Amino acid sequence: VLVESLIVFTLVLSVHAAVWDRFSWCAVALAIQAFYTQFKWDRLLQLGGAVFQFRSGASSGLLPASMVIPLLGIAMRERCRAAGIVYFERFGVVVASSGMLLTLFLSVIAVGITKPVPTNTCILTGVAGSVIIYTMKHSLTVSEVIEVLEVLLIFVYLSMILLYLLPRCFTPGEALLVLGGVSFVLNQLIKRSLNVIEGRGDPIDFFLLVAVVGVVLLGLFFTVLFLFMDSGTWISSMFFHMMTAVLGLGVIMPWLYRLIQRNPLFWLLQFLFQTQTRVYLLVYWTFLAASACGVVFYQNAKRTSESKKHQASTITRKYFHLLVVATYVPGLLYDRQLLHVAAVLCLAVFLFLEYIRYFRIKPFGQTLRHLLSLFLDERDSGPLILTHIYLLLGMSLPVWLFPRSCAPKGTLPGAGALVPYSGVLAVGVGDTVASVFGSTMGEIKWPGTKKTFEGTMTAIFAQIIAVALILIFDSSVDLNSSYAWILAAVSLVSLLEAYTTQIDNLLLPLYLQIMFM
Repeated sequence: VLVESLIVFTLVLSVHAAVWDRFSWCAVALAIQAFYTQFKWDRLLQLGGAVFQFRSGASSGLLPASMVIPLLGIAMRERCRAAGIVYFERFGVVVASSGMLLTLFLSVIAVGITKPVPTNTCILTGVAGSVIIYTMKHSLTVSEVIEVLEVLLIFVYLSMILLYLLPRCFTPGEALLVLGGVSFVLNQLIKRSLNVIEGRGDPIDFFLLVAVVGVVLLGLFFTVLFLFMDSGTWISSMFFHMMTAVLGLGVIMPWLYRLIQRNPLFWLLQFLFQTQTRVYLLVYWTFLAASACGVVFYQNAKRTSESKKHQASTITRKYFHLLVVATYVPGLLYDRQLLHVAAVLCLAVFLFLEYIRYFRIKPFGQTLRHLLSLFLDERDSGPLILTHIYLLLGMSLPVWLFPRSCAPKGTLPGAGALVPYSGVLAVGVGDTVASVFGSTMGEIKWPGTKKTFEGTMTAIFAQIIAVALILIFDSSVDLNSSYAWILAAVSLVSLLEAYTTQIDNLLLPLYLQIMFM
């Protein structure tokens, strides 16, 4: 935990040195108080004193998770200020402020339920909170303050509901990152729905907001509903499919229609088949999806009746990482807008299939449970299987969060040009190479972990080679001699992969994106 914290501090100080303004000073203060509060959360988890049941076998992860949203906001603000886009500069300020307030809220909870009351941590949290709130007071408008408080309110209610309904699925840090992100998306959707101006906004962004919120609300609805009825019967299954169609066609579609001012289905079909390149990409992705299904069926066929406890090896799991790299790289090279929409559709399908598996919805629920049980690892200790969804999110978030409006030529200058490739580099290349080489050839272990020195070094080397290949094949990337910064970013994120016990598929791409931005 100490080494992980040191790496995160180094990342925070790197951003602070590059930005050096009041918000980066607030990020440093937040990191210091989160470091102390993290140990209170760890103690609560060990003693069983936390309010909810969190994922076991991992630290609380408060420090690495708490810095992601504030640093993203700070980096976005700097990029958009340099481009002269005032609207998104202010948006970055709101993102950073929301992330800081959510972290302070979790810190206050940890301090409040720790017995005896930790005096030093209380003082530190109070000082950091005062600095951050004072900065917000002099930086945010009244409407922005209201927006930040709305995000906090949504986060509080979502946390109370989801952490109760889904025990052992998250650590406190993962809950902060995932539920904080969902809260911000929901607040943005409500805000934009109330202030619709025809022709204002990109339909692609609205599609992302509505799809994420719609699928999450669908899951919440059925989770509450199936508390009162058995979800495994045919009647419940028919009701599930019928209500999904009603909510999809009666709520989500009209909502999207109001935002984009055209029929969502016609818009989607027209968008997907707009050019011949898109048709080729869709055919290629269909082939890769079939290949992934083939791997699942083949691995299950190998599982004999005598070895029911057989689990897929690390190398077998990394097949999916390679398939994801093969999926995303052509999309990034040839059509990023199509990749953006396809990733949203894929996320909606993944979540919907997880609902079918979790609720045992006939006719495929039990089959999915059997097929996916082979690929479980220690991080899937709760009722939900989330690792494949985290993999998709880790690859997609750099594409979704890329500030297109602040990049007039479609790309950012210097290392910022690699931002959309952050998921491919950190998870697709780095994490995969580290796992394969570390498990097969690694001998020198990093102190206190199962990860190896050889795995980390080969991961850094592989990512540098991948950057060189991106330079060759993507003519829009111009690094402007920022090679030392790229090497430092890749090295720090690879070290974080070796020491973190959080979901690396989600954490690593976001930190690499922050450093590139």
